[in-house]
Amino acid sequence: MGWNGGDALDGERVGGERITGARIMIALGGNAMTASDGSATPDAQAAAIERAMAPVADLVAAGARVALTHGNGPQVGNLLIKNQLAAGVVPPVPLDWCGAQTQATIGVMIMNALERALAARGVSRPVAAVVTRTLVDAADPGFADPAKPVGRYFPEEQARRAMAHGETWREFGDRGWRRVVASPEPLEVLDAGAAAALLDAGHIVVAAGGGGAPVATVDGTLRGVEAVVDKDLAAQLLARRLGAEILVIATDVEHAMTGFGTPDARPLHRTTVAELARLAAAGHFAGGSMGPKVEAVRRFVAAGGRRAAIASLERLGDAAHGASGTVVEA
Repeated sequence: MGWNGGDALDGERVGGERITGARIMIALGGNAMTASDGSATPDAQAAAIERAMAPVADLVAAGARVALTHGNGPQVGNLLIKNQLAAGVVPPVPLDWCGAQTQATIGVMIMNALERALAARGVSRPVAAVVTRTLVDAADPGFADPAKPVGRYFPEEQARRAMAHGETWREFGDRGWRRVVASPEPLEVLDAGAAAALLDAGHIVVAAGGGGAPVATVDGTLRGVEAVVDKDLAAQLLARRLGAEILVIATDVEHAMTGFGTPDARPLHRTTVAELARLAAAGHFAGGSMGPKVEAVRRFVAAGGRRAAIASLERLGDAAHGASGTVVEA
């Protein structure tokens, strides 16, 4: 696993620019945090993160300056199950608390695994995790019509009991009922300054995990809100704030696809901001899966980023070089 070119990264020119020393923002999908069968036991999560850190360590060892963010869907889902099962014993905690807790847990696991992977390559670099808040608008229309599914499917009877406590649930056919929450547009990663200071000081930084704990200005002060923030849209905001030149969104597929689910499905290899916008407007990318990833890479490059890519975790290093995945340039 990892970039196939080994030490050739040092001094290599891509698009006329040296990549050594470049700031690279890596957004790890939920597949990097769980086993291939979706298992999210502690051992499965630890093993998955250990594997995910190998290509990251390859990039660091080759001279890149790396910042990381990650998904947290399975972990938050597990906390929500605990909320429901223990509601009669301890009070359930809100979603922003769940986001903060999973940021810290996954951050520590990444720190440990990445330090081990770097040591195996003879590299010593400090790694730091920053529990991060993301600002959203309290008037975002997503709050009026929650649509983001979280947690597991439940029978209607259990869903109705949760709805009696003010939660919003929707039926998903034969699979059962699932809680839905707001997913408002991220406006700013509030603690990006701390992450930037650590990156400037030579640390590898983990921040804005799960999109960051959502907060909004209510009655003149910041307060946590019941929502989840899309981690890829938050990643592109953080990448811009950190001065990253390259954004890589690592997921469980090799490319974004046009015509997905049809006989005309084709992998999208190299594209531009303008073409990506045209394809998105034509409905090629599903809103609940590939759509936010496509929008994130489009926004990053449109705002001045050198390059962005959507690629498989196994080809993360190649994607950083523009040699794998769906690569977006201006």
